[in-house]
This record gives sequence, structure tokens and C-alpha cells, in this order.
Amino acid sequence: MRSLLGVRSVAGQVLLLQVLVAVLLITAAVVGLAFQARYDGEQDAQNRSLATAESFADAPGTIDALRSADPTAALQAAVVRARNGSGVDFISVMRPDGTRVADNERSLIGVRAEGVQRATAGTAFTEIFEGAPNDAARAVVPVTAPDGSVAGLVSAGVSIENVGDSVNRHLPVLFASAGAALVLAVGSSALVSRRLRRQTHGLGPTEMTRMYEHHDAVLHAAREGVLIIGDDGRLTLANDEARRLLELPPDAEGRPVTALGLDESTAGLLASGRAVTDEVHLAGDRLLAVNTRPTAPYGGAVGTVATLRDTTELRAVSGMAEVARERLRLLYEAGVRIGTTLDVVRTAEELSEVTVPGFADFVTVELLDPVLRGEEPSGGHTEMRRTAVCGIREDHPLQPVGDLVRFAVPTTPMAAALAAGHAVLEADLSVAHGWRAQDPSGADEALAYGIHSLVTVPLQARGVVLGMANFWRSERAEPFEEEDLAFAEEVAARAAVAVDNARRFTREHTMAVTLQRSLLPRVLPEQSALDIAYRYLPAQAGVGGDWFDVIPLPGARVALVVGDVVGHGLHAAATMGRLRTAVHNFSALDLPPDELLGHLDELVTRIDQEEGGDGNGEGITGATCLYAIYDPATGGCSVATAGHFVPALVRPDGTVDCPEVPVFPPLGLGGLPFETAELRLAEGTQLVLYTDGLIEHRRRDVDIGLRELHETLSGHPGRPPEETCEAVFRAMLPPHRRDDIALLVARTTLLDPSRVADWDVPADPAAVAGVRAACGRKLEQWGLEDIGFTTELMLSELITNAIRYGSEPIRVRMLYERRLVCEVSDGSSTSPHLRRAATTDEGGRGLFLVSQFAERWGTRYTPTGKVMWTEQSPSAGPRQPVELMLDDISW
Repeated sequence: MRSLLGVRSVAGQVLLLQVLVAVLLITAAVVGLAFQARYDGEQDAQNRSLATAESFADAPGTIDALRSADPTAALQAAVVRARNGSGVDFISVMRPDGTRVADNERSLIGVRAEGVQRATAGTAFTEIFEGAPNDAARAVVPVTAPDGSVAGLVSAGVSIENVGDSVNRHLPVLFASAGAALVLAVGSSALVSRRLRRQTHGLGPTEMTRMYEHHDAVLHAAREGVLIIGDDGRLTLANDEARRLLELPPDAEGRPVTALGLDESTAGLLASGRAVTDEVHLAGDRLLAVNTRPTAPYGGAVGTVATLRDTTELRAVSGMAEVARERLRLLYEAGVRIGTTLDVVRTAEELSEVTVPGFADFVTVELLDPVLRGEEPSGGHTEMRRTAVCGIREDHPLQPVGDLVRFAVPTTPMAAALAAGHAVLEADLSVAHGWRAQDPSGADEALAYGIHSLVTVPLQARGVVLGMANFWRSERAEPFEEEDLAFAEEVAARAAVAVDNARRFTREHTMAVTLQRSLLPRVLPEQSALDIAYRYLPAQAGVGGDWFDVIPLPGARVALVVGDVVGHGLHAAATMGRLRTAVHNFSALDLPPDELLGHLDELVTRIDQEEGGDGNGEGITGATCLYAIYDPATGGCSVATAGHFVPALVRPDGTVDCPEVPVFPPLGLGGLPFETAELRLAEGTQLVLYTDGLIEHRRRDVDIGLRELHETLSGHPGRPPEETCEAVFRAMLPPHRRDDIALLVARTTLLDPSRVADWDVPADPAAVAGVRAACGRKLEQWGLEDIGFTTELMLSELITNAIRYGSEPIRVRMLYERRLVCEVSDGSSTSPHLRRAATTDEGGRGLFLVSQFAERWGTRYTPTGKVMWTEQSPSAGPRQPVELMLDDISW
């Protein structure tokens, strides 16, 4: 109602006016009815008074009573009865002069009444009397004698107060009726105004006037065609300009737009209700830019409003601007989409994809073979490898990817472009004789396919030719033009820089990977203690410093090493090689894991100090390493780690365990001594060693990676190491490798107890012969008679030295695995050394003999002393020492 009463709108003003008119009319009606009721009441009172007065005047005995001696006594009772029975307020009987002789009010008897003189003439009358004793509607009737004379007067009447009470009794009904009429009038007016408000959208008179003025201006003065089409496809409104542009008939409104003789596409667009912006349609010889929008969101019936502009003269200019806009867009896309990866082939593919179909129907890219390999291009450019082909269709006649494309004929567009160093245009390939001479059958097939125009441009960076880009058209009828050469050269220049960057990256990445792989073990050494499988993947963005190693140790033992140098690039790879070499050197000393890591830590600290002093910041602080030694004779495994993840143990039953190994800071950060954890491994247990690239990347933290690794390893008893590597890589390999990944899986074996023999030796030189004989018998059992003599000789020398220079306990052990290993241990930590004895010396030739007969020999220290060991190959046969030295031996 508040909105309807808004006097600014036409609907509000109409409602207010209707309400005011209804109030005025109803008020006038109520007042008129009130007055009419009062008038009718007064007339009724006068009529009743006249009837009563006449009845009393004509009553028998009235004249006689007036002429009697006491008229009051004769008439007073009759007056009272007549007044009570007639319903009037008073009845008076008067003499001709107006003096009351009888009255229902006895106090008025004898009082002369006023205004009754007209009745003395013999004529009765009625009136509204105002005066004493009260205002009244009265009638005065003469009492006529038989002789025609007036014998008296009778007056009857109703007081005005009683007449008003009668009218007041009708007023509630009048007011109720007036109220009901007002409510009905206001309600009907509100309904009418509400509909009017919907029709006028709440507009005021000024706005409606302005709207209709604008409506007329749009219809007749605007120079842009306007059409309104209903949802039934019929034309609702068309202004003068639309009629002119579309040549509409006069009776077009109300007819379907499809029946107005318009162009089929234009009529279909107008009837579809589809919203378009500046869609060009043909209307006779005119080109119209059509815009359509639905009318529903803006009020009114559901339909479509269409505007039409004549763009015939602007078409050529706008076409050129559109081409320029499209070229700028393609150049922008080329800058964004070409070179997203540092891959030469993918960059060539991006060049072909970005210009199809916006510029060409087909694009082929050829690169020189050295470029594909990441090498600097050199030599001639007459042969290139097709690297990318992209087009609007797959069934093209162009040479496929991988083919060798030759430009032997110098008149071909490609050869001309290479010679000139810029793009060359062949607008009509059917007359390009040089192109057809290069490959007549292929050219005929391409022409038959529909390829008719070509732009070829060399890919050059830093003045060096890298390849060619060829843009072909087949589906488009218009050929390439001179204006297209600048665009082709711009796109090719951007692509050439991206190709050259990818080539440089390929070269550097290949060099770094080659260096890194050359520093890693190419083949695993032969050994029988562990069944080993491994995987190594370099980072996709560059090489890193992860490495692993398997190092055979004396006594059939094997050392397992996994390490990681923080960082990427050639420096990390070179540092990894230095650390790997150092580990090999330290392991040759047969050091326990904690001592080896201690030496490695000192080396890293020294290298950091040396390299940090030159200000290049290329230190190697942050390297980690895990070193483990497994002994197949006992099943023992000694493990120490410097900042590296502890290995995972896969038990023979398939359960996974992480041993408690003390973890110390990375190499170069410590100063604290390292500790070794001693593990006892059952046969068939798998040691899984890895670097952080396997379990950690930006989408997965370390804890989740370790849990996933354990889940992958568990539940597969008896799985070979090779299958374990495959399963781990299949489940754990990240989608994008930002770091190197090294994985080493080693399954333990135990040496057959029958291939191990040991003896305790008392500290008595006489015991040497007995131990020597026992060793000879064991060698015969093992089928090693060919090396029995040299083995007994070496053991004799080693046992004698242990008795002479060492201390108890003295123990001899022989192990036969792939090789024969002989060990003599004693409680002394004094290390013997090889020397050349003089001709006059009685001794000093024992270790020299050992070095001559053994393939390898050495000393390792234990917590309780040292072990002298030798190693021989059973298939090598007996070795012959220097003859002079044998002559000097005395037994």
C-alpha cells in the first residue's frame, strides 16, 4: 500500500484521486440522506399532526363541547385520550382567538397560542413552528359549525426534538453503509492502481511522458534499427531504421519473423532467441551487425530485442583490425605456450600447435640432428629431421615425424629461406616449380589434397640455424600474403630462442647425467653374501648428489653404502664422486662403520674449509651417508649413519622393521664420535636402503612417505629384491622428480657351515705343523688340492708370526665361498708390514711370500686385536713365487 500511495507514480496519483472522490461522494450521500431523513421525518410529523387534528375537530360533540359553559371540563379528558392514542406530542383545543380551552399540558390552558390566525379563516394548515412552549411540527384545523362559522381551533403536533430522535436512529445504518461503500471503493481503486502500476512500472507522469518521447525518438529518429520479437517468434515492434535496413512490409508487426522475407540466417537468429554480439548477417547488399538480448530480465513479456547496425562501409577496416587483433593474440599465445618445458621436441610441437588453426591449417617443424641431441649445430643444412607435425586433420599427405627431410634443390622455398635467412612466401604452390622438383610425387599428392599456399621460415638463434618451420594452408581459400611473413618470422624467432634454450639445457643435463652415471657403479661386484638389486633415477630438472655402492670386503663380507650430497648440478655430482672415492679408500683399510664415517666427516670438514675460503660458496656441508657391513658367516650387520635415513628391514615372514640405529648429524657438521649398531639378520632378510628423494617431495612429507614405504614392503614374504625394487618404484615414484632417487635392496644369505673351518692355536711353535696338516685335510675335503701347498705355506708363515710377535688368543679360520679366505687372528694390535730382507737376515721374508702367493691380503683390526687375511681364487691354480726367494727359505 505504501508503494501504491507513492504520489510520484501515476498509479499512486490515480489511487489517491480515486480515494478522495469516493470519500467526497460517500460523505455527500450520507449528508443528503441525513437531511432527507430529517425532512421526511418532519413531513411525516406534519401529516400525522394534521390527521390527528382533523380527526379531533370532526369528532362528534367537539362543537357542542366548545359551546358549553365549561369547554375545558368537557374536552380535557378527550384531549388526553386522543393525544395518547394518536402518537403526537400535544393536542390543543382553542377558541377562535387562539386561547387554549383544553390541552394535554394543563398549565397551558388559558394561554393564547401564537400563529394560529390563518385557521380562523376556515382553512387548515401545517407548519414547523418555532416558539413557546417548544419547536414542533404542528397542524392547526378549524372546527366548523353547521352554519359554516368557525367555532374553534384544534392544534396537534410533534416536537422537533422527537423528530430528530427518529432521524438519529437511522444514522448508524447510514454510517455503516457509508463505511462499507468506502472500503469497497478503496479496495477496487487499489486493485486498479496495482495493475496500472505493473503496466507503468511505477513511473511518474513526467517519466512516462519522457519515455513516450524517447519511444517516438527510437521509432522515428534513431539511426540504429530496433526490433522486438516475442517468445512466439512474432515481430512485436520495429522502428523506422529497422524497416529501412530489412525492407520490412508495412504490416510486419504481428507476423512471424521467418515470414518477412529476411535472409535465412538472419531470420533464424531472430527467431531463436539466442544472445549474440555484433554478429554479421547479410540483408540484401548490406552487412548488418546484429546484437540480440533477452527482454525477460528487464521486464515485459518474454522475448528478444535486436539492434541492427549497417557495417557495410566499415567492414574492410574492421576486417583489417580483426586480423591484427588475431595476430597479436597469437603472438601472445606463442610467448606463453612456446618453451614451457626445456625439451627440444616438445618445444617444436608447441610451435606447431600454437599457430593451428589461427594462422595455418598445417604446420611442420624440422630440426637438425645435432640440435635434437643437444649439440651445437654445425655443417650443412640440407638435411633436417621432421620433429613436429600439427594440423586440422590427421590424414595429411605431409611427411611424418621422424622422417629425414632434404632441401637438395636450391630453388625450393625452404632452400631459399635458408640462404636468405628470412621467411619466403609461396602463395600458389601449383606454380612453385622448385618445390615440385624436390619431390614430384609428394608435391602432387599435397596439391591433390588441397594444400595450396606456403610460408617457410628458418629457425635461427644467435645467428645459427637450428631448423625450419613451414606453414601450410589447405582449407582456407585465401592464400598467404606478404603481410603474413612478418608474423611468421616473429613466431619463429620466439620459438628458435626456446629451442636453443632447450638444446643448451639438454646438452648440460646430458653432460651432468653422464658425469654422475660415470661416478656411480656401472655393474655390481661379484659376491655371494647378498642378493642385490638397485634403482637409480636422476632428478628431472638436473642431477644431484645421491649415490650408492656395494663394496666386497675381506672375509666374504660386503659393505653397503648410500649417501646424498645436498644440492643439484655438476658441483653436487663431482662432490658425490669425491666422497664415493673416499669411501672406497677408507673401506680398503677395513675400518668399522663408525671409524669410517669419522674419517669421512674429517675429510668433508677439510674440503668445506678449503672450498669455502675462495668465496664461491660451493662447500658440501649437508652430505649424508649410511655405511653397513654384512658378514655372511655370522649373519651380523654393523650399521652407522651420518644424517641419513636408517634402513628398512624386511623379515623373511614379510614383516617390516626399522632397526634402532643411532643417527648423527650430517657429514661436516659434527665433531662427535659416531656409533655403530650391531644387528643380527636371519637368512632371507632384506635390507632396504634409500635416499630422501624416494619418500619426500613437495606433496608428501617424510612421515607419510615412510609409512607408504613400509606398507609397500610389508606382506610379501620371499619376494626377490628385483621385484621389491619394482614394487617400491611403482608405488612411491613422485610425478615430478626434483631430487635424485637411489634405492638399494640386499637380501642376506648365510655361508654354509661346512664351508667354514676354524682352529684355536696355542702359543707354541710346535703347534704350527698340526694346524697346517688340519688345514690341508680341510682343503682336500673342499676339493682345493691345487692350491693346498701355497695355502699351507701362507698359513704357516702367518701362524708363526702370530705366535712369535702377537699374543693370545690365536685363532685360524678358513672360509670357502667364491674364493678361499684364510684368517689368522691374535690379541695384538701391532700391524706387520711388508719389507725386503737382506741376504744376511734370517727372517723377514714371510709377508713377502704371502704377497706373492695370495691374490689379495691385508690386516684388519678388531676390538680385541687384529686379523691377518689372505684371499685366493680356486680357479687360478698355484702361483709361482720368485725363484730367488724360494732358495732363501729354510725350514
